[in-house]
Amino acid sequence: MSKLKLDETRIPQDGRISLNIDGRDIDFRVSVMPLMGHEKVVMRILDVSRGAPTLESLGFASDQYNIIKKTIERTSGLILITGPTGSGKTTTLYSILNILNQDNVNIATLEDPVEYFLKGVNQSQVRPEVNFTFATGLRSLLRQDPDIMMVGEIRDNETAELAVHASLTGHLVLSTLHTNDATGAIPRLIDMKVEPFLLNSSLVLVVAQRLVRLSCTHCLVKEKISNDVLSHIQELLDKIPKSVIKERLPNYNPEQMTFSKGTGCAYCDQTGYHSRTVLAEVLEINDEVRNMILQNESFSEEKIKATQPFITMEQDGMIKALQGLTTVEEVMRVIQSD
Repeated sequence: MSKLKLDETRIPQDGRISLNIDGRDIDFRVSVMPLMGHEKVVMRILDVSRGAPTLESLGFASDQYNIIKKTIERTSGLILITGPTGSGKTTTLYSILNILNQDNVNIATLEDPVEYFLKGVNQSQVRPEVNFTFATGLRSLLRQDPDIMMVGEIRDNETAELAVHASLTGHLVLSTLHTNDATGAIPRLIDMKVEPFLLNSSLVLVVAQRLVRLSCTHCLVKEKISNDVLSHIQELLDKIPKSVIKERLPNYNPEQMTFSKGTGCAYCDQTGYHSRTVLAEVLEINDEVRNMILQNESFSEEKIKATQPFITMEQDGMIKALQGLTTVEEVMRVIQSD
């Protein structure tokens, strides 16, 4: 069903199964890994019939959403979504494409694999085994007169250089990168041999993200947090601009911080969690950041915060914990996994 070779047990294999179950189109992404004496199979399940979620539904705070929405209205530039595997980067790209997908806009994608089919978007799946890579595909896309290009991932120097070149020649380019945080994207691209003066002119936005589980609202109770953890949270919140705190936590009182967690029930299969949301940090490439790129300066949270009201993923997570959306334990689990 997944078109894998049944007699091949020596190498990893990837496949895909598409089924219609009760009127819903379901995709199963199959990954087979050879182990000592047997094979391990993992399947990722996607409800394709639901389509890609909206950007509003992913969990970005209003200030983050507004920056993203403003930036994607540009006609050129490079926008990067960063994070490890499984952090929802591709889903965020699809939600952005849904906003940009208009009749008068030519959108082309290079993906590995195509996860959702978008009506009116020219989607291609790379096939490295026949030398149809992101780099070779990107060269061809430039001859297809696109307005917007989505490249599933920048994996190598050649793809990085081509993506930057495309963004400098009148195209809006969206892609993903594997970095732990937003500031790490800039030195990563420079390590990929992208010249700082080209990056300075092309990069317009970096969004770093992780996924955390949402607390189950059917079994929510107040949670007691240790003094050490409370002190750490207070230290994080003290570094957030007061305007952001006022917007996201209008009733915030540092002396009366309350947190909650799900105790486990039938609705959440006794886990205390149900569904997921995004933790994010959004880095605008403004004039101050461009100057830092041009001067090849080292990037740090403190330097970036001097240029804009920058919120780290950990700070974003603790705000969500105070809002009762998730737990402190879940935020720390995801952040510390770096």
